[in-house]
Amino acid sequence: MVFKLTEAQRLKLLEPPRGKIRAVLDTDTFNEIDDQFALTQMLLSADRIAAEAIYAAPFLNPRSNSPGHGMELSFGEIKRLLDRLGRSADGFVFRGVTDFVGPTKVAQEADAVNDLIQRARLSTPEDPLYVVAIAAISNVASALLKAPEIIDRIVVVWLGGHALEWADTNEFNLQQDVGGAQVLLNSGVPLVLVPCRGVVSHLVSTVPEIERYVEPYGEIGRFLSLRFKEYAGENQAGWSKVIWDMAAIAWLIDPDWCPSVLVPTPILTDIPTWSSDRSRHLMRYVHRIDRNAIMSDFFAKLQTFAR
Repeated sequence: MVFKLTEAQRLKLLEPPRGKIRAVLDTDTFNEIDDQFALTQMLLSADRIAAEAIYAAPFLNPRSNSPGHGMELSFGEIKRLLDRLGRSADGFVFRGVTDFVGPTKVAQEADAVNDLIQRARLSTPEDPLYVVAIAAISNVASALLKAPEIIDRIVVVWLGGHALEWADTNEFNLQQDVGGAQVLLNSGVPLVLVPCRGVVSHLVSTVPEIERYVEPYGEIGRFLSLRFKEYAGENQAGWSKVIWDMAAIAWLIDPDWCPSVLVPTPILTDIPTWSSDRSRHLMRYVHRIDRNAIMSDFFAKLQTFAR
């Protein structure tokens, strides 16, 4: 059975949130270092975001030997972060799928998938669950394949791909699971797309900035600084690092920091490249970010937490 939203339903769900919202976070936290910052900012923004669950997402790169291994590494890193934030992982952190959805577009099984479906079914169009995805979209795509009827009660905010006018889509989250991304884009679920290059690629920081505004502030500040400097290595002169995963959280905290417009949802080809069809259902497209507002918010919340 095909589930579809009316345009009125879609437009209502795609309105930028202005009050407190409920959300879950889907993250490949050990893949790099920006997920750690995004997760921390989300949990320190309880006045705006009621965080209900965190899902460990799969990844495959030199830091892991399989997608499932990457998911387990991320699961462990999430728990390390929560320890430093004084928060229990019990009933809050869930293991994700151990393989990508891939070209066969078959749902993968995982506790995270089942938890997402359950939370979505308990939500309503008037009080939707925001699914913040900053990884390969495999967990979310699996939930959409298993329970397509949930599209009228969730909003997916995905940091994936590059700008629609960018020359390629060589972006890690998208390329890890092209089939899963195609499921997401074709499902009709209300989607907020936060592209990387060409949009959030100037959300960067440096070692001196992190040492000044992050490292002095509690166990979590020291941990984040350690991860950042480990990634920097020895040659730090003139070096900066994108921490663009924070942009997906920032859109929920204050949509004015991430201006967006409604555009037809693109088609993702198998190559993969973006293709267009103006008759496609609408999505919300973030086209610019306020880097200074996002970082200032993060620094202020971290310092308040550490007092």
